[in-house]
Parts: sequence; C-alpha cells; structure tokens
Amino acid sequence: MESTTERATGLGRKRWIRFRRNRRGFYSLVIFTVLFGLSLFAEGLSNDKPLLIRYEGHYYFPLWRMYPETVFGGDFETETDYRDPYIRERLASGDNFVLFPLNPHSFNSINLGLDRPTPAPPSRDNYLGTDDRGRDVLARLLYGFRLSVLFGAALTAVGTLLGIVAGAVQGYFGGRTDLFFQRFIELWGSMPELYLLIIFASIFKPSMLLLLILLSMFGWMGLSDYVRAEFLKGRNMEYVKAAKALGVGNLTIMYRHLLPNSMTPVITFLPFRMSGAILALTSLDFLGLGVPPSTPSLGELLAQGKANIEAWWLSLSTFVVLVGTLVLLIFIGEALREAFDPRK
Repeated sequence: MESTTERATGLGRKRWIRFRRNRRGFYSLVIFTVLFGLSLFAEGLSNDKPLLIRYEGHYYFPLWRMYPETVFGGDFETETDYRDPYIRERLASGDNFVLFPLNPHSFNSINLGLDRPTPAPPSRDNYLGTDDRGRDVLARLLYGFRLSVLFGAALTAVGTLLGIVAGAVQGYFGGRTDLFFQRFIELWGSMPELYLLIIFASIFKPSMLLLLILLSMFGWMGLSDYVRAEFLKGRNMEYVKAAKALGVGNLTIMYRHLLPNSMTPVITFLPFRMSGAILALTSLDFLGLGVPPSTPSLGELLAQGKANIEAWWLSLSTFVVLVGTLVLLIFIGEALREAFDPRK
C-alpha cells in the first residue's frame, strides 16, 4: 500500500509539473529569482570601492577591509576615498592594478565631478543619471530593489505565520473562541492604519523594524479567514475524529493533520501578499513615512521624480523596476494558484 509520504511526494511532483506547464509563471519565477539573486551581490556590482587592488606587489580588498590613505601614498589616516584623483593616479601608476565594479557608484556616494546641476541626465559616468543630491540612480535602484524584496519577504513571512495561527485556533476550536476572535478582528480591522503609522512615525525614529512591526499588526487578518475556513471544514473529517478518539492532542492534530491540508490558500496567496508588501513600503516611502531618508528606496525615487518632473529618468526607471517586480510576482501567483487548484 502506498504510504502517506509517497502520496505527498507524488502530489507535489504533479503540482510542480502543472506549474512548469504555465510558461508565463515559470519564466517569471526564473527571471525574478535571477534578478533577486543578483541584487544580493549589489555591493560587488555597484560600489565606489574597488573589488581588488594590487599596489606595490601587495593585494588589497577594500570591500571587506578598511584601508587608510597612507597605505596608497596618501597623507591621512582616514579611510581611503578611491574616487580622489590623486589616489586613482597612484593606483594606476606603474605595475599597480585596480578593479572596480561594473557600476562604480554606491547608493549613497555623491558624484562631485558633475558638470551640470542635479538631477543630472544619464551619461557615461552615471548610466541612469543622478538624483537631486548627485547620487547614482542605477545604484539606488539596485539596492532599493533588494531592500523592497527582503522587506516584502519578511512582512509576508510574519503576516503568514500570524494568520495561520489565528485562523487555525478559530477554525479548530470554534464556538466562543471563534466568536471572540471574529469580534476582535472586526474591531482591529476598523482601526485607521495610516493614521497610526503617521503617529508612530512622529514619535519614534523611522526604521525597517518599526515598519515591519506596524504593518505585521494588520497584515495577518486577510489570510486568517482562509485558514479558518479550511480548519472549520477539516475538523469534522473522519480522520480528525479518529485521531481524537485515539487520544491525540489538539496541537498534534492541528499541526500534523489539518495544517498540511490547509496550506493551499496560504501558498497560492504568498506572491500576492509579497507584492502588496512591496507596494505598501513604496507608498509609505513616497509619503515620507517609511525608511530613513538616506536608505535606498523605490518610493523615495518616485517622490524625487514627482518633485522634479523634468528629470524623466527618475520616474521612468523607478516605474519600470516597480511595475516589473509586481508583474512578475502576480504571474508567479497565478501559476501557483492554477497548480494548487484542488479541482485539477
């Protein structure tokens, strides 16, 4: 007789085959994974510090270690400014060798050699131009994309965990427990989330952790309804009644028997929840209620584009990155929903 593990493995294989048949969703997953993987190495792709220096027969790695100017013939003990003309001349003289990243700008480095007012249009030095402070737009897009995806993944994980726990408790125990949670959700959902964010932003120093906590407090309610419905349906099944008759504990039944059969709406909604988290962070940054000003952010670039209408490269490049990310996640979510459809 086929075991439960073998049946689960076979079902997972069939779902993966159905997912791959949806070419739009599958290739969207590949593209999103590649882009996010590249963004994880943003320091090596876009940075104002060299990847490797060979100076007077010795090798240096500025990305991993701080070197004072005196190492390269400078006069100060402070950290080397590798964009300084004198330092660059020293590094390029004789048999010395220096290797810069593909984009020699970091997200917070200011191009002091511009010959035009900021924001400056795209050029050979700044491929996508600069913002109103002279910072490279390409670097801020790369770092901002990584920050948005990581924040969206963290918010999705926390909200999903809270939603699963709340929905499981409501659906399994039912009765007064379910009634109490439903009334609490109605009251909690009626609170003005945006006003609370404005109040807390004025009281506390803006940070990613503060945003994560505040948004997680409200981001679990939508998913808990689906998990609650699955647990309400599954708690009256024969295998659950048999487990109770054998003396199996409630937590064991919820975790080992009901939860695996209730994960379909959870998994299919993950990309959509992640896209909503990214959009929420971008909106808050656009309004000035998100991360600190120096942090690379897609919303902050959109706000600069709004303030500088003539600088089309700010709005256009950020719009392409943001919309492209959301479209890829939506296509992945549609493919997952089709793959996990119980009717198939």
